[in-house]
Amino acid sequence: MKFIATVLLAVLLGYLVYLFHDSLSWWAVAIAAFVAGAAVPQKPWKSWLAGFTGMFLLWGILAWWIDKANEGIMAGRMAQVLPFGGNTMLLMLATALVGGLVGGFAALTGAYLRKKKS
Repeated sequence: MKFIATVLLAVLLGYLVYLFHDSLSWWAVAIAAFVAGAAVPQKPWKSWLAGFTGMFLLWGILAWWIDKANEGIMAGRMAQVLPFGGNTMLLMLATALVGGLVGGFAALTGAYLRKKKS
């Protein structure tokens, strides 16, 4: 139950950061995952997995949503520039993976901070 709570908290806070993306940097989602990892007490590896899962899902869904909003034009061009051979699904997967890694390590840091305080 704590795992699901951490995933949902990371997604919710990450989405709030996304709503303010005009004034915040892309790495502000790390703060959201950090807060989620520090707020819910659990083992550090579970916190990492929850942060990774939450941000992986959030970034993957947002990448898909943005791709659909512009009819795949931008993602198609970026997939041609990067070594994905024009495959937009690989680009979205790579985007979600980067978000997941950032979220996972931020949540792990939050879990270690909470563990050190207690």
